Amino acid sequence: MKHLEENFKRVKKQDRKGQKALYEMFSAKMLAIANSYVNNIHDAEDIVMNSFFICFSKIDECREWKSFPFWLRKIVVNNSINLIRKSKNILYSDVEIQNLEYPEDDWDEDMETVDLDEIFSKMPDGYKIIFNLYVFEERKHHEIAEILNISEGTSKSQLSKSKKWITDFLKKKKDEKQYIK
Repeated sequence: MKHLEENFKRVKKQDRKGQKALYEMFSAKMLAIANSYVNNIHDAEDIVMNSFFICFSKIDECREWKSFPFWLRKIVVNNSINLIRKSKNILYSDVEIQNLEYPEDDWDEDMETVDLDEIFSKMPDGYKIIFNLYVFEERKHHEIAEILNISEGTSKSQLSKSKKWITDFLKKKKDEKQYIK
């Protein structure tokens, strides 16, 4: 992150060039993060713009330049979740999945390249949000439960279901590829 410290200090002084530099540095990555939650590039763009607005207007809340990328990411994730909450009624099942086993298959070499965009565009929203928070944001179940206002058991259940969904999706893709050959 070349020039992050310098641009962070400039933004603290409300310098527009510093803001532009930080935007250019992080906007593409933040867009990818937002899109992984909402699966709509236009909504993701709105989230990123809103997140940078919040970021620049509340820059004093971020004390160190080293933590800026993580702080910005948190704003983007929270804005993504808030948009999903507003636009969709997501129902989470409280059913616990106990001892769920994932069969060990020998995946062929073609399956080593997985299209994450395709997976996340087709994955149900409830699964996707919890999977993203747990796997990519490294949140614990009690944190996810608090963020989404659900029980910790529901968070665990949805994560388990999302893993099963991904496994089933990849198996289906593998079967489709074998059928085509």
